[in-house]
Amino acid sequence: QAQLVESGGGLVQPGGSLRLACAASESIFSTHVMAWFRQAPGKEREQVAAIGTDGSTNYRDSVKGRFTISRDNAENTVYLQMNSLKPEDTAIYYCASRRKSAMTYTYWGQGTQVTVSS
Repeated sequence: QAQLVESGGGLVQPGGSLRLACAASESIFSTHVMAWFRQAPGKEREQVAAIGTDGSTNYRDSVKGRFTISRDNAENTVYLQMNSLKPEDTAIYYCASRRKSAMTYTYWGQGTQVTVSS
């Protein structure tokens, strides 16, 4: 059973930075697209960023220029560097993965809370 384990959430002031990490099972990392989603209270889950096995990336418009997704294939880990954080970035952040050919994300982490507040 593949596993995704997130870490790195916490409380940060507006304008601050956080880096989230997601450690994945070796069995899936090299063949899966990796992504970060988030869900704020009372809102639907939304995709924040994704990175393909070739390193190609995409971001939702509201985080472009502030967030960076990356993957370390040697460590089976995907990162989300979040800079210039805003209160509206407050949410539970989830790591997810899918095969390149899949339409939906198959594996999910347990989530990590990010709170942006003064």
